[in-house]
Amino acid sequence: MTGRLQGKRAFVTAAGAGIGKACAIAFAREGAQVFASDIDDKAFAALKTAGVGDVFKLDVLNTDAVNDAAKRIGNINVLLNAAGYVHHGTVLECDDKAWDFSFDLNVKSMHRTIKAFLPGMLAGGGGSIVNIASAAGVLKAAPNRYVYGATKAAVAALTRAVAADFISKGIRCNCICPGTIETPSMLGRAAAQGPEGMKNFVARQPLGRLGTAEEIALLAVYLASDESSFTTGGAHVADGGWTL
Repeated sequence: MTGRLQGKRAFVTAAGAGIGKACAIAFAREGAQVFASDIDDKAFAALKTAGVGDVFKLDVLNTDAVNDAAKRIGNINVLLNAAGYVHHGTVLECDDKAWDFSFDLNVKSMHRTIKAFLPGMLAGGGGSIVNIASAAGVLKAAPNRYVYGATKAAVAALTRAVAADFISKGIRCNCICPGTIETPSMLGRAAAQGPEGMKNFVARQPLGRLGTAEEIALLAVYLASDESSFTTGGAHVADGGWTL
């Protein structure tokens, strides 16, 4: 099936790499006009080559910048929030700075974009918001992911709140809860563990392999499209059986 997002306008955060990049490309491939943002403008050439026409630098920690982006772009039908950060450690390794940064990037950035773009979505008759959460924190605790798990649980709660508040106004809000996905960020964490790092990550996967960003993007396309018009407020798991 092609053209599943034909005629839709989609805004994607953290589109420079990983899940955000895969979602931006998948949305464009399915016919959406995609506005892809990232703090790293060096990633934009690859997005344009893949068919994403509108790319711009954006720091989602900056409320004014997010509001300005919403004004410049105008009404959208789809909002995909992919910005995030994985802090490694227990409560003992999490100081106030790490806590505040994790919640600012993982949760408050979504608050910023939703608040900025939601009025236009309402004015346009509705739309779909898709937030990238995690199986860790939402469904299961993961070792050494103390504040990360807390932020992702907050993302799931934020998602349900938005879904409940605007369910009668044409707005759907869902989150995706990936397991371990092979992204540049994840590969960096594996490399930091040394030669056995990647092997350790794979060994924890019931399917015997890591997930791909493209697999998560396929789920995001479904949630962004009208195919999922009866689906809202859900935490959709794609973790290769990790939480079974």
